[in-house]
Amino acid sequence: MNANPFPGLDREKLFAARLHAVRVRPYLATALFALHPVESRRVPTMAVDAYWRCYVSPAFVARTPVEDLAAVWVHEVSHLLRDHHGRSSRIARQEGLTGPGDRLRMNIAADCEINDDVFGDGLVRPKGAVQPGPLGLQPGKLMEDYLRLFRIGPLAPELAWLDCGSGADGREREWDLGPEGAHGLSTQERDAVRFRVARGINGRPGDTPKGWRRWAEEVFHPPQPWRELLGAAVRAAASGSGGGQDYSYGRPARRSPGVPGVVLPSLRRRPPRVAVVIDTSGSVSDTELGSALLEVTAISRAVGGRRDLVTVVPCDAAARIAHPLCKAEGVPLVGGGGTDLRAGFARALRAGPRPDVVVVLTDGHTPWPDGRPPCRTVVGLFARSATGSWSEDDPHHVPDSPPAWARVVTIGSTPATR
Repeated sequence: MNANPFPGLDREKLFAARLHAVRVRPYLATALFALHPVESRRVPTMAVDAYWRCYVSPAFVARTPVEDLAAVWVHEVSHLLRDHHGRSSRIARQEGLTGPGDRLRMNIAADCEINDDVFGDGLVRPKGAVQPGPLGLQPGKLMEDYLRLFRIGPLAPELAWLDCGSGADGREREWDLGPEGAHGLSTQERDAVRFRVARGINGRPGDTPKGWRRWAEEVFHPPQPWRELLGAAVRAAASGSGGGQDYSYGRPARRSPGVPGVVLPSLRRRPPRVAVVIDTSGSVSDTELGSALLEVTAISRAVGGRRDLVTVVPCDAAARIAHPLCKAEGVPLVGGGGTDLRAGFARALRAGPRPDVVVVLTDGHTPWPDGRPPCRTVVGLFARSATGSWSEDDPHHVPDSPPAWARVVTIGSTPATR
């Protein structure tokens, strides 16, 4: 009698693999047990959606050793913990990346972020797992960094099978049960899982790889409502008329067929350049300077993670050196005297190439430029109570409001914008 060509899912083997993953990566236990497995014969291997369902191919489980399955469990849950579906969707909207090839490239970039340090110490590397090295990329970077550093090109046939699901690249699959399907986690439940995993990692950081420690440190900062407002203000300024656009022959204009024999360039949006001017005067506290560095990281994400397009200018009464952003914690915030951010505007606008957006993080105790700068401006104001507002010379001084041509976001209190 022939064996059943369509065997059911071997759940005992699948759960044994998950238990092995928990043993070797105990800090991921909450997340691994939060994943709900769903049998699916349309999935090539294992894949996840944004609602923490894990779609599993019975044939893949049958042919894969338990140790390899454990590694796949860890890999798939990593996509969800690191919000690769949300990050990919934001990049797709900003860059117009809608095709299946674009989404495959996002999946590969997300895999590189996970796989550069996830294996070893009891967790085997499954066959075919994508890593940065063979693609000519350096380890230790984020998905956004990898995405802009490589093209699939001749690797397409070799990697076309790879599909970690909508939980990795944000594009819905035919097998997805969607937000109304059974066994999905709510937004609050997903956030709770991430917080518990981050708390476990921060409690014993020496036992976890560098990539996970970096993730946990960022997640552990409580969500700040003004941060979303600041990011939205930067994105809105960057996408305004004339911001971040240039002509390119990489894709011909749609009107080219109307001019036979002539290839017309199309107007393409490029990632915006952002200059961040940070008020380092004596009226700004150390806590506020620390918050400013967190805002710099949020600003980098708001423009697609392109840290090479963000510069930081510390400024009190005089502007300092414009620092390219490698990592926010490496930017020296030197100052402590009086305040005149007009010097910071001048320094930022002298940088080459000129920024598309200037972001100013300040307590507002400063003179402002007389005229509108030749680019969009966003001002992040550190929140102050009426009794806590002061200047270096007059404790009762009430500063002038930022000019009308600037978009203003209040940082550190109930959100307020204009």
